[in-house]
Amino acid sequence: MKIAMIGHKRVPSRSGGIEVVVEELSVRMANLGHKVDIYNRFGGEKKLNEYKGTKIIEIPTFNNPALNAMLYSFFATVRCLFTKYDVVHYHAEGPCAMIPLAKLFGKKTVATIHGLDWQRSKWGGFATKYLLFGEKMAAKYADKVIVLSENVKKYFKDKYNCDAVLIPNGIDRVNRVAPDIIKSEYGLNGGDYILFLARITPEKGLDYLIDAYKKLNTGKKLVIAGAIEPETEYIASVKEKAKDVPNIIFTGFVSGQKLAELFSNCYLYVLPSDIEGMPMSLLEAVGYDAKVIVSDIPENVDCLDGYGNSFKHSNSEDLRNILQFCLDNENLQECNFKKNLTPAVVQQKREELIQKYDWDNITGQTLALYNSLK
Repeated sequence: MKIAMIGHKRVPSRSGGIEVVVEELSVRMANLGHKVDIYNRFGGEKKLNEYKGTKIIEIPTFNNPALNAMLYSFFATVRCLFTKYDVVHYHAEGPCAMIPLAKLFGKKTVATIHGLDWQRSKWGGFATKYLLFGEKMAAKYADKVIVLSENVKKYFKDKYNCDAVLIPNGIDRVNRVAPDIIKSEYGLNGGDYILFLARITPEKGLDYLIDAYKKLNTGKKLVIAGAIEPETEYIASVKEKAKDVPNIIFTGFVSGQKLAELFSNCYLYVLPSDIEGMPMSLLEAVGYDAKVIVSDIPENVDCLDGYGNSFKHSNSEDLRNILQFCLDNENLQECNFKKNLTPAVVQQKREELIQKYDWDNITGQTLALYNSLK
């Protein structure tokens, strides 16, 4: 098949979970012999025409974040109209606003809703309305809609009477690595820090984690890994909240070896989010065999299916209690103490998760969906 991918920022990139998903799917599809065109937004450090067997097409955009996605998805859609594709695969709600244009010219379209983006507090006014419009266009006009959780699948059925297909994100089994870069840069030796690794935006709940950490009795550090440039109002407020707290480390954006070292050597990985689609960083933490604590929103606990621990979302005191328990009972850190599971059972659950979310299986499910459109 010949396939177009539209909706992400750039591949290769770790600027967000969507970029990881598009790369993982596209490269695997190309390895299976399919021709995949990836429509990148212009702005990468290095101009690419090809990436691991895929073709990269760059689309010019403005720097204005409110207009960036809209103009990019319009120009990407217009360009793909002049190429014969078996499937045009849109990612995220905003770019899905252009699906009617693709359908008008007879294109087969698939939309992946990575999350209900209009709920995120950084949006407002026109942007929120546009995201809701894109969501509606996906539900009404896409040949197939993919969602990442049962919660969002029910949402599309209840609101639009749309029978979305559940195909989750994937996970890789990876080998843990010893601390090297993080030891020299941050003084981290392994097992001596709690890790938050995600975008630093309000819906990720970093406030709750910092508030909980302030009340802990521990010598372990809190490592906050996520882009801090450009400094938004929220990032400034987080820095202010943490400035007088010993042992909080901001690493900025991380990738490659440094990211692998942070996942491999953390005592705990914590994702205290209020809103998620299907968190890629959480799946990666499981792939590195990290012990995890997440907020109890459906998208997190359904993803883990009994692995790890959860706290009441938006409740820093409940998070503090669970963190302190794990810190005080180091020999129990491999157990899901809420369910009194043994380490062996917990590891079995991890294996089940890795098999369930295997990227090759996820790619196969996506290709089967494409084939159903013929």
